[in-house]
Amino acid sequence: MNINILKSVGEYSFLRGATTLHPLINVMDYDDLKPLNSATYNFGFFCVFLKETKCGDLRYGKESYDYQEESLVFVAPGQILTVEKYLPNIKPKGKVIVFHADFLKGTALSTILNDYSFFSYASNEALHLSEKEREMVVNMFDTIENELKQNLDKHSKTLVISQLQLFLNYATRFYDRQFITREHINKGILQRFEELLNTYFVSDKPQNIGLPSVNFFAEELNLSANYFGDLIKKETGISAQEYIQLKLIDIAKERIFDNEKSISEIAYGLGFKYPQHFTRLFKQKVGVSPNEYRNLN
Repeated sequence: MNINILKSVGEYSFLRGATTLHPLINVMDYDDLKPLNSATYNFGFFCVFLKETKCGDLRYGKESYDYQEESLVFVAPGQILTVEKYLPNIKPKGKVIVFHADFLKGTALSTILNDYSFFSYASNEALHLSEKEREMVVNMFDTIENELKQNLDKHSKTLVISQLQLFLNYATRFYDRQFITREHINKGILQRFEELLNTYFVSDKPQNIGLPSVNFFAEELNLSANYFGDLIKKETGISAQEYIQLKLIDIAKERIFDNEKSISEIAYGLGFKYPQHFTRLFKQKVGVSPNEYRNLN
């Protein structure tokens, strides 16, 4: 598969036929942009796409997402995206903001950027905006664009970054709202996760694969690991990793009552490579070692 590597904001702006307002950050309007050729791209910078019309597909890995109106998609450096043809006779509307990590160097936003986990969501996990939310996003994009069009001075970077961080904070709030409004979908995912967990431990996967991972279940549910992890945290109050560990400990407690199996055999059966790792986790979660738990009960 041929992958087009887009290294810089300026390179992307040139491909879209847009003026580069700043070499490390740019805001563009779809009304003024050339369409990207249908191809697979590796972005070397952060992108946020605000699509206001249903116009075509953007594919991330094996999953496709056909945009609904007013959607935000976040792309982090290194992500591979496939751009497919627009639907005929429909011109996309919306805005694009792109910025390089170097623009944030030495700022507070640079140190917390990884906290905005939605940059690692898949494109089919886009943020769907209400009309009011869309207006807020457009206003924030316009504020950044207008600032970039001014004669740059010592205040410019501070003002742009503060507006960018404000936008990312609102996006966090909007995603929280989306998790709540799609609660019925989330409950189905949680139920399926529980079923997959139970099935995992009665299969030969612990011996063949090892301990169950967040990535494994995310892939089984056709979700990105970050989106899956955030969804589980919103629904249960604990991380997906903690949820898996609690299930593992519950199953371990049952198996410890089988006196015909040693603690080491139980550990291997659960997928641990080293029994001492099982003992350490069990004592951390239960307060006593597996042998002490067996003797106590």
